[in-house]
Amino acid sequence: MRHVCRVIGLCLAAAVLVPAAAWAATGPYVSLGDSYTSAPLVPFQTGNPPGCGRSTNNYPSDVTRVIQPRTFTDVSCGSATTANMTQPQSVPGGGTNPPQFNALAPGEKLVTVGIGGNDAGLIGVAETCAELDLFSPTGTNCKDHYTASGSDPNVAAINATGPKVAAVIQGIHRRAPSSRVLVVGYPDGLPVDGSNCWPVVPLSSGDIAYFNSLEEQLNSVLSQDASSNGATYVDTFTSSIGHDACKAPGVAWVNGIVPNSVAYPLHPNQAGEQNMANQVLLAVG
Repeated sequence: MRHVCRVIGLCLAAAVLVPAAAWAATGPYVSLGDSYTSAPLVPFQTGNPPGCGRSTNNYPSDVTRVIQPRTFTDVSCGSATTANMTQPQSVPGGGTNPPQFNALAPGEKLVTVGIGGNDAGLIGVAETCAELDLFSPTGTNCKDHYTASGSDPNVAAINATGPKVAAVIQGIHRRAPSSRVLVVGYPDGLPVDGSNCWPVVPLSSGDIAYFNSLEEQLNSVLSQDASSNGATYVDTFTSSIGHDACKAPGVAWVNGIVPNSVAYPLHPNQAGEQNMANQVLLAVG
């Protein structure tokens, strides 16, 4: 068995080396997106303007270290929406991030884009849920708040995000027609098994299920947009299940409202960004 394992190990090593050699010829590579792409507070912060919160260990940087593209440009920026693909964005601390599409050129070979969460307003929903559940660990106060009129504005916002993301993908194709476009989805931030960790993350189990349903709807919209517009959807949700904000430090790949790792609240930490990079690499490979 030892000899068999050694042979298998050598074969696996060769299998890794061959794609790496092929990846080395890729690029130029451009990264577009919001804070889940830029990774604010994740060590180490870099780039201009500083208020965008780009990390040298965000998933685009992790991908770049593996595929070694001819050139790499990361223009992702915290709080970006689909509008900031074609419009400048003012950032905290002063400064302006130019329209992210300015980074695109006909020669690009790989473009990743992680966008839509701010258009749908999901971080604001999570914050509202935390406020409503702060003194109530049971029930569905947050869901009830949003659905009191019989229709859910968050579902409407997610559906309205779909055409905006589709327009982003089409805009990338027009500006970089030779590029492969990867639409990167959002990872799992809260338990999917019906549990909660109130008050560490002050959401009831019922409202965690509600928020997760919204995130999965958004990811579904992103997947459909990618499929309908000549792009590849990268699922980061499935692989991150079990590493949500309720897990212990070192296991959690995303921060809760009260951070337990070096990253922005309600955002992926360095391990979470690495997982997102792994999923992008699988798609590229």
